[in-house]
Amino acid sequence: MAVNIPGLISVIVFYMLILGIGILAAKKAVQSTAADVLVAGRNMGLIVSFFTMTATIVGGAYINGSAEIMASSGLVWTQGPIGYCIAFFIGGNIYAPRMRRAGYVTLFDPFQLKLGDRIGALMCIPQFMGDLFWTAAVLAALGSTVSIILDIDETISIISSACIAIFYTLLGGLWSVAYTDVVQLLCIAVGLLVSVPFAMTHPSVDFKRIESTWQGTVETTGIGSFIDIYGILLLGGIPWQVYFQRVLACKTPERARLASTVASIACFVFAIPAVLMGATGAAADWSQTAYNGTIPIPAEKMSYILPLVLQYLCPLPVAIIGMGAIAAAVMSSADSIILSTASVFSKNIYLQMFRPTASDKEIIWVVRIAVICAGALACLIAIGAETVYGLYVMCSDLMYVILFPQFTCVLFVEVTNGYGCLVGYFISVALRILGGEPLIGLPVFLKFPFYSEKHGQNFPFRTLTVILSFIAIICVSKLTDFVFTEKYISQKWDKLGCSDPEYRKRLQKREAETQQQELMARRDKQETARQQQELVEARFKLETANQQQELMEARALKENHTADPLPLDDSNEMLSSHL
Repeated sequence: MAVNIPGLISVIVFYMLILGIGILAAKKAVQSTAADVLVAGRNMGLIVSFFTMTATIVGGAYINGSAEIMASSGLVWTQGPIGYCIAFFIGGNIYAPRMRRAGYVTLFDPFQLKLGDRIGALMCIPQFMGDLFWTAAVLAALGSTVSIILDIDETISIISSACIAIFYTLLGGLWSVAYTDVVQLLCIAVGLLVSVPFAMTHPSVDFKRIESTWQGTVETTGIGSFIDIYGILLLGGIPWQVYFQRVLACKTPERARLASTVASIACFVFAIPAVLMGATGAAADWSQTAYNGTIPIPAEKMSYILPLVLQYLCPLPVAIIGMGAIAAAVMSSADSIILSTASVFSKNIYLQMFRPTASDKEIIWVVRIAVICAGALACLIAIGAETVYGLYVMCSDLMYVILFPQFTCVLFVEVTNGYGCLVGYFISVALRILGGEPLIGLPVFLKFPFYSEKHGQNFPFRTLTVILSFIAIICVSKLTDFVFTEKYISQKWDKLGCSDPEYRKRLQKREAETQQQELMARRDKQETARQQQELVEARFKLETANQQQELMEARALKENHTADPLPLDDSNEMLSSHL
């Protein structure tokens, strides 16, 4: 098969378009401070916030992964769309307003404020790993698509896509990423909507073939994994810097809440065409197409199901448009995640731990260097990726098991301190490693209940790990707080300074500031509601007065009209009396 020249040209044109938009956004963006680069000067409006939040989740791994799991396991196991939809809703309505009101720059600012710089930096490790896995997953999704449709080596497409995303992210920071997200999300919508009808109406597709299997089934041995995956998606989908970077860039907490809520619905809607493409691939008789691979498609090739459907069940122009949708999805996520990694490194590692006096200009350059390094490392991981969906779920696995309990306790449990978080952290890491992970070849060291050699861990051990982590964080924090403050153990042994009066003053000050900001936000909201109510009442009074005025004028006009014939009546009376 020769290189698809028309398709290659169209992809180049698309990439140039995205690059041009990124450069244009960079020129218009103000980048005089680090906040301008990292959180867009906290000046992002509702529409752009909605687009960039949605585009960040709706990436190549989301689209390809949803199609893959629908084709291989059925609808019931396609948990990503529902899981991330609910995660966005929970994050937007519970976590986002509190973070935005506090005025943080990254997800890990509250960690370092409450736990100290070193422990806060330790919490960044799962985030870095999750970001790299996620970026690798979306780049691998693009590589598989391009290699099938254009017959180009996957490595070339992965590297070229990453280079373009890195370049405009270097120039414009979050503003470039956000404005390209708007265009990329529109491309995703058009590409998928155009492709689905052609694929579903192909002569080789007969949905009767899957009428008994498309729903999928959850066997008794799979209930534990089923619960775990939903936990990973619902709760592990919350503590992501890439999401909170957009939350913290919104103009107000209410805009962050609204943008998150609308984006949660959009994420679910964008998964529908991908799921339909997966079902179409499962219903196709591939022997009636030009596909010359193994039939039926083996499990290890299911990650290619979406590009295969585009290539063999759609006309070439439609396939190219569909591939453009996947390319847009990949770049919309890749640039966001790369910037996310660079932001955390520059703010929470470099600035907080090594260069507290660094200028804004220096931090901006550190961000740019970190963008290059993060993109390069993600490319290396992407080239060796085997299963898109597995790698995609593995990202949130780290967030769910390790970071979610820590993040929730730091934000909402006042007594949380460094000792509790350290114990919870190491419990999470230890139990997760002992539980094994077949996706990366990690053997099982601890066999939980219902374990089998054939199916592996059948117990929701990840969810159990999260529960144990919560218990450890809260209990150890309360215990250490008690023994140090009551002086059962000398405060000189308090190496993390949790009983230090200055530490407590700092926490109390931040808590007071946060409460004050929340109070002011509520007052502003109440004042706005009161003003709106007064405006409505004033308009009502004005309308009532106008109506009364019109009624009075109408009555006066009627009285004047009735009074005109009176002289004639008087004349008649006089004539009658005369006669």
